[in-house]
Amino acid sequence: MHGVRMANILHRPSWFVPEARVTPESVFFKRREFIKALGFAGAGLSAQAIGVGTGWAAEATPAVGGNAAAKGKTKYPATRSSKFNPGWTLTEEEVATKYNNFYEFTLVKNRVHQMVDRFVIQPWKIEVSGLVEKTTTLDAHELIAQMDLEERVYRFRCVEAWAMIVPWTGFPLSRLIERVQPKPEAKFIRFETFNRPDQAPGMRDPGYPWPYFEGLRMDEAMHPLTFLATGIYGKPMPKQHGAPIRLVVPWKYGYKSIKSISKIEFLAEQPKTFWEALNPKEYPFESNVNPGVPHPRWSQATERMIDTGDRVRTQIYNGYGAEVSKLYPKA
Repeated sequence: MHGVRMANILHRPSWFVPEARVTPESVFFKRREFIKALGFAGAGLSAQAIGVGTGWAAEATPAVGGNAAAKGKTKYPATRSSKFNPGWTLTEEEVATKYNNFYEFTLVKNRVHQMVDRFVIQPWKIEVSGLVEKTTTLDAHELIAQMDLEERVYRFRCVEAWAMIVPWTGFPLSRLIERVQPKPEAKFIRFETFNRPDQAPGMRDPGYPWPYFEGLRMDEAMHPLTFLATGIYGKPMPKQHGAPIRLVVPWKYGYKSIKSISKIEFLAEQPKTFWEALNPKEYPFESNVNPGVPHPRWSQATERMIDTGDRVRTQIYNGYGAEVSKLYPKA
């Protein structure tokens, strides 16, 4: 692809997590915790800026008592989960931090981190609507402060055939889903990001249907691997990676992992997604990593590690086949 040599194929070990070690989807928050969560709006926030000019997000500390404030200050680094701690070499932090696809700001990956200073991430509201028992608006920073965070090492595979291995901090999406109590007829979730062309110059391009939107089936969203990430490399999420909170679905191409989530809607019918709306032949709703199915304009058989430049073989479901293949019995 684009003049890159395809030699020196490396064989990476595939991911495997025994089923017995995967947290069951039936482990839900208690009802009283859900009621408590709905009281987010009454709490105030304070924040300490981190790394001005680098794109690192501020860590929010809820002003709701000494214990909560102390907890907010010590969220990062979170303990790495033993279930998601393979012996892979992590992508160099400096490279991953400055190599981002975030078209809202620019199409030039190594310039995104230079263009996010005007992006305001506090306060940050998340509207939850649709087929749920009670629609609500959450404050993202208070949600993060109240959640038990963990660190997970995941593969990340872009549809453009580049890849990285990074430690995300956050919590399973299923925990939030349980709190808002979706109705039985909710079969899909639609996510939407911010709409601020004054802060994100790429959104002034009329060729795209802004704001960015994505979607998952409910069983995909509830899968234990599906993660709401609030940080990376032991720090709060940098703006260029989708602060303050983003989705990470490690067996799908990266564009399914929507950044800077501002709306979550539960639906009965499958929603359209951003890239699917632009070109459904190249970017279908499912978008699972599959080395045997080439993109119409390039092969997906290999991928380039962004820090070393190594070409490695792409694995089915990005190496998570043992965990997710059962979701696609006809594949």
